[in-house]
Amino acid sequence: MTRPASPTWSIAQIAEEFGVTHRAVRHYEELGLISPERRGTARVYHRRDRTRLNLILRGKRLGFPLEEIRKIVDMYDEQPGEAGQLTYLLDQIDDRRLELERRRKDIEDSLTELDDLERRCREDLRRLG
Repeated sequence: MTRPASPTWSIAQIAEEFGVTHRAVRHYEELGLISPERRGTARVYHRRDRTRLNLILRGKRLGFPLEEIRKIVDMYDEQPGEAGQLTYLLDQIDDRRLELERRRKDIEDSLTELDDLERRCREDLRRLG
């Protein structure tokens, strides 16, 4: 009895599923972040590539630089494997959260300054009649 073949995807299917361009998928391949099988000139993506692409895009959405994403994704295949990857990722999440909280405070401070400036401008306009 033969085992059913694991599912594969074309570059068009992968790009459409993740809402990215073919060029973006090829870029991640050029960087070595994904490594599809080559059948002639066609790229054949396996479950591993799909999982890695999902992690790459999630990392980008969260603001991680590609080199950090590479480190996190590559850790899955190295010792100490998934546990090491998850521990490292938790540290990175803490760092990213702190950065975003600093940005949020900067934005809130800027909005407060704008509110104050707007209030003063309106008062000055009323005084000028």
